[in-house]
Amino acid sequence: MQNNHLEIEVKFYVGQLSKLEERLQAMGARLVQPRTHELNLRFDTLKGKLRAKHQVLRLRRDQKTWLTFKGPSAPGAAIALRQEIEFEVSSFEDAKLFLESLGYKTYIIYEKYRQVFDTGEVLVMLDELPYGHFVEIEGADAGVLERAASRLGLNWEARSTASYLELFHRVKTKYDLKAENLCFDEFKGAVFTVNDLKIAQAD
Repeated sequence: MQNNHLEIEVKFYVGQLSKLEERLQAMGARLVQPRTHELNLRFDTLKGKLRAKHQVLRLRRDQKTWLTFKGPSAPGAAIALRQEIEFEVSSFEDAKLFLESLGYKTYIIYEKYRQVFDTGEVLVMLDELPYGHFVEIEGADAGVLERAASRLGLNWEARSTASYLELFHRVKTKYDLKAENLCFDEFKGAVFTVNDLKIAQAD
């Protein structure tokens, strides 16, 4: 749910996604995307110009293929608030070739499994990452997000605005991991805690 290409969302680390799914079903939330594998490629110039400006250029494949640009997050905000321009493209491989022809290169790959529910007021994403489970809530403003979190039994004070890649770098740095990408194969057998992620559990 976006307003004028503005992404407004908040993230929570949780222990069990199944309980969140049960709560959503009890609320009458509509499943708009069943559990789907998601592949994301992040692009940048060789000199890292986009990262230097805290901008994101992403190609994502789930049930469809999407090209996304994100601006820098608003500093000091209690929720993630940033410009987002996203649209569907017809071919993952053609879009990748297009970006590479413009001089952009893939600098990291990350994947997750995601379910998406629509409560009528917010979108709720149930995410499985190689280092844990998360809930993202996207809506019109912070008040809407906080009310939705409360209905789902999530501790608002445990919210996080850290990106999944930022959390990846936290565990990678702590354990000196050799993984280059945030992919399940590269994290096989690894178990991480909230302390490793430097994040609180919300459920």
